[in-house]
Amino acid sequence: MKLKKLTALLLAGVMTFSLAACSNSDSGASSPETSQDSGSSSAEESEPSESSGASESADAGESADLSGKLTIWTLAADLEQFADKFVEENPNVETEVVVIAPGDYPTKVETALLGGDDSVDIIVGEPKMLQSMYDAEFFANLDDFGAKDYEGQIVDYVWQVGQDDEGIQRAISYQITPIGFYYRRDIADKVFGYSDPESIGKLFADYDTIIETGKTLKDAGYRIFASDAETQHFKGQSSWVIDGTLNVDPHRYEFMDLAVELYKEDLTAYAQQWTAPWYQAMSGPVPILNAEIQGGVWDTDENGDPLLNVWDADNFNANVENYSDETAEVFAFGLPAWGVLTLRDNVGDTAGKWGVCAGPAYGYDGGTYIGISDQSKNKDLAWEFVKFCTLNEATADWWIEASQGDTVSLVSALEKHAEDGNETYGGQQLYKFWLEQAKGINLSNVTEYDTAIDAAWSNAITAVKTGEKTKDEAIEGFYDEVAATYPDLTINRE
Repeated sequence: MKLKKLTALLLAGVMTFSLAACSNSDSGASSPETSQDSGSSSAEESEPSESSGASESADAGESADLSGKLTIWTLAADLEQFADKFVEENPNVETEVVVIAPGDYPTKVETALLGGDDSVDIIVGEPKMLQSMYDAEFFANLDDFGAKDYEGQIVDYVWQVGQDDEGIQRAISYQITPIGFYYRRDIADKVFGYSDPESIGKLFADYDTIIETGKTLKDAGYRIFASDAETQHFKGQSSWVIDGTLNVDPHRYEFMDLAVELYKEDLTAYAQQWTAPWYQAMSGPVPILNAEIQGGVWDTDENGDPLLNVWDADNFNANVENYSDETAEVFAFGLPAWGVLTLRDNVGDTAGKWGVCAGPAYGYDGGTYIGISDQSKNKDLAWEFVKFCTLNEATADWWIEASQGDTVSLVSALEKHAEDGNETYGGQQLYKFWLEQAKGINLSNVTEYDTAIDAAWSNAITAVKTGEKTKDEAIEGFYDEVAATYPDLTINRE
C-alpha cells in the first residue's frame, strides 16, 4: 500500500509538471524517453574529490581537476544545457543526461531507486512530487556536503521547498516560479487609458474586481482570459488540512464563484490551457469556442478522428471555421515566472506589447529541483554539479542569457540583473518584479494532501460551471471524493 500511495502521489505531481513543462520551449517534458551523452568521455573514472564545503556563490561548483561520469535523470531538458556547460568547464567529466517523459518518470525512478540501482547520480523533482520523494528517501542529504553553509544565497521559499520535514536539505532549484498576470499593454491603453503594471494590478486585485474587469473588456470587444484556468494559481494559500480535519476556507468558495461566473458570463475565449487556440491567443485574435461549441468539439469523422482537435494546431486551423466565426483578442494569462518563456515563443507580432503584474494572491507553481540520488556512488562529483547549477553566479548569468529570460533562484544574480529590461515586456524589469513576488510566498500551509484535494475541488468547479451539478451537489461530491481518498481525515460537512 505504501508503494501504491507513493506511485499515486508522484504521478499526480508529475502530471502537473508535464503541463507546465509543455509551456517551456523544448523543455523535453513531452518528448519520448531519450538519453544523450554530453561532453567528452574520460578513459578512466577517477575517485571523486572531497567536498570543498562553503565558498562564495560565484565560486560554487568550481573545483580544479574534476573527473568522472555523472548520469542525470531529469524531466526538463534544461539540464542537458547545464550538463553541456558543466563539461565545457570540466573537460575530464562525462555526463549522460536522460530526459524522461513525465508519464514514465514515477515508475522509472521508483523501480530504479527502490531496487537499489546505483547507476543514477542526479535526480530531479517538481514541488508537488518532492514530499513523496523525500519520504521514500530517494534524495541524499545535501547537508552532509555543506549545503547549510549556502543558506540565504537562494530565495527563501525555494530553499525551504528543497527541505524535508526535518529541515534537511535534499534538493535545490535553479529557478523561482512565483505567479503573476501577463497582460497586453496595448489593449490596456485602449480600454483603460493606462498600462503600467501597478495600475493594471489593481484590475486584478480581488475576484469581484476581476469579474468587473472582464465585463469591461468584453464590452470593448476583448476577452479577459483565453481560458478560465488562468485564475487557478490565485486560489490563495490557506491549508486544506488542519490538525487532521479538512479545511475549506471561505476564500475557496469565492474562487469557485469566480470560475463559474467567468464561464457563464462568456468572459473568456473558452480555450483549454496548452491547446492550439490557447497558444494562438498570445499572438492575436482567437476563435471563441463557447460552451455550445465545446460540447461538439469531440465530434469525429468516419475514421474516428476528431473533427476539431484543439490539441493539434494543423487540424484546429483547418477545421475551426466550421465551428466558430466569432473571434476576439485576449487580454491576460495567469502563469508562473516561467511563463515569460512560454509567451516569448508564442507572442509573434505582439512582442514588446506585454507587461506583468501581481494578482489577488501570492503563490508559486513548478520549478525543477535538483538533488543527488541516495544510491549514487559519485555523490561528491554530483554535489559539484548541483552547486554548479544552483549556487554559481557565473552559471546563473549564463543561464539568464541562454534561456532568454528564465528567473534564477540565486539572490546575488537576481540583484545583479534587477535593472535588466525584457524586450517582450516593453523593457519591464522582470527579475526585480519576480523577486518581490517571491517574498510573499508562504509555505506554512503546504500539506501532502494538496495535489489530490486541489484536483477534487477543480472537479467540483467544473461540474458547477458546466451545469452538471448545482453548487451544493458539487460540494457534497467534493466531500465524498476527499473522504474516499483520505478516509482518516475528519470532514465536517456544511
